[in-house]
Amino acid sequence: MEQETIRSLAEKHWNGEGDLVHEHHPVRPVLNRVAEEIIPDVLTFISIASVNAIDTGDGLVMLDTGGWFDSDHVFESVRAWRPVAPLHAAVYSHHHIDHVFGTRRFEEEAVDKKWAPPTVYAHEDLPDHFHRYEKTNGWNAKINQRQFALPVETFTWPEHYRYPDVTYKDRLTFKQGDLTFELRHARGETDDATWTWCPEKKILHPGDLFIWAVPNAGNPQKVQRFVSDWATALRDMAACGAQTMLSGHGLPIFGEDRISRALNDTADLLDSLETQTLSLMNQGKSLNQVIHEVEVPEHLRELPYLKAVYDHPQFIVRNVWRRYGGWYEGEPDNLLPAPRAQQAKEWIALSGGLEKVLERAQQLATDGDLRMACHLVEFAVLFEPRSVEAHAVRTDVYRARSEQQISSMARNILNHAAFSSERNKRDLAGDY
Repeated sequence: MEQETIRSLAEKHWNGEGDLVHEHHPVRPVLNRVAEEIIPDVLTFISIASVNAIDTGDGLVMLDTGGWFDSDHVFESVRAWRPVAPLHAAVYSHHHIDHVFGTRRFEEEAVDKKWAPPTVYAHEDLPDHFHRYEKTNGWNAKINQRQFALPVETFTWPEHYRYPDVTYKDRLTFKQGDLTFELRHARGETDDATWTWCPEKKILHPGDLFIWAVPNAGNPQKVQRFVSDWATALRDMAACGAQTMLSGHGLPIFGEDRISRALNDTADLLDSLETQTLSLMNQGKSLNQVIHEVEVPEHLRELPYLKAVYDHPQFIVRNVWRRYGGWYEGEPDNLLPAPRAQQAKEWIALSGGLEKVLERAQQLATDGDLRMACHLVEFAVLFEPRSVEAHAVRTDVYRARSEQQISSMARNILNHAAFSSERNKRDLAGDY
């Protein structure tokens, strides 16, 4: 069977015919790292993130460069496409590690061939995030082990980064060969986001401001996202009139109408989630009330590029609360709480002992209320951390709940709990 092309797969997914939950999830390698010239002089390489190389007529410009795990593949793909064109510039759309590690082989090549090294462009806030990563190396390894179901024994976080050569505040324009590259700052998934517009070719590179999914605007283990700013940036991009959009994750989109719809629909979703959240906050609702009352608008829910296959709308609501309301969720007993293990001892005692709690958790799971079953098994292992029986029930409950999730972020974190209990621990990545 002939392998699908990036263009054919993009058409299939636009029409809602593909599997974005598993097979072609936007944050995983697609088509086994195939690279393809999707329009004349533009090579797109799609792995966990997308990498794009543009032939300007006088060397290459890359829009995002990929992770260290893809750097050799990217270099070889580009060189198979354009064997002798030097890489003159690269643009980081933001600081995340799946976008910023792809220039090494090109820089080594430049030294060997006595070419000028490529210039790396990024927003002025990006270096501070590399500094943050350097200070939180262990933490970032652990949270990503959970988020991406990575092996805790072998996955490590990078210690060294390729810092940009040129940074900017609001806008920056540079020319290379026949083309102009207009860099514009936005706040969205990060506060250092850059989206790039190439007017001569009507190419838009949004970075992770568009990822073929509900935006990564919540992420429970990561730093603050900026929902309303994100929506503004999406509408600014839609006004450009792009003919080709090189998504930060997932597949490109072709045609001005489709690109405009995708960007504006995504902006509408973000605006709705933030507006609903703020309305409930202004009514004095607690966080627990808010996360269960905000809903994704029905007309956006089934759009193929707005499925909650990565982040989860409830996570986005929590992020809006954190931005405008801080960390206090409106529950006074949690302001200065007792240790969770001490709470568990009281609740287990009141419930008649560990065996009764585990029986009830299993019954809730059988009845389909896995949400409540998770609460009970958590108290059970907090009460008796070495109980083989408690961990066995916890494994079953969390695995079943993880299998219900469309969101890979939710699915992997829940499944990490199940996998941990298989080894008689609450969390393999953490020290608890």
